[in-house]
Amino acid sequence: MAAAFPNTTPDHTSDEVESGSLRQAMRQFATGVTVVTTGRARYHGMTANSVSSVSLDPPMVLCCVGRTATMHEAIHLSRSFAVSVLAGDQAELAGYFTDRTRPRGRSQFDGVDWRPGPHTGAPLLGGCLAWLECELSEVHPGGDHSIFVGAVVSASWSTAREALLFFDGAFGSIAGDPR
Repeated sequence: MAAAFPNTTPDHTSDEVESGSLRQAMRQFATGVTVVTTGRARYHGMTANSVSSVSLDPPMVLCCVGRTATMHEAIHLSRSFAVSVLAGDQAELAGYFTDRTRPRGRSQFDGVDWRPGPHTGAPLLGGCLAWLECELSEVHPGGDHSIFVGAVVSASWSTAREALLFFDGAFGSIAGDPR
């Protein structure tokens, strides 16, 4: 016998899935928030919630980047990227790295607390929950995006316990278990 779940009747349905209906549906999926950065050949940062673990052995993660985004070319040129997982109090930093009017190149990191990653030189942002440095290992087409798979060459984390989330077009936070 199937269990009944309350409030599972859709408020909206779209039989023709286009970018607008997909965007609306995906707004209901709460995600963590990161800033993906590159160094070496091209310094750039981009707020992203399309980051995911791929494999533990070998350690790999992916990030999805629009083909027209500045970050797309930056990852191709740098052949590496870093991921800074934002803490609950870093919504302003997330907003900064979505602002298309911010400076370009290394100067976009002026006034931002960061240090160069020891393996890739990509900026690792201060005050975050975790940091990953990745060497680019694979690129896959994904519609209007590319799926960049990176071999994780370093991973570190903090003891901060509040994570920044993105849900329904807005930032929020959630506290973790203080173990």
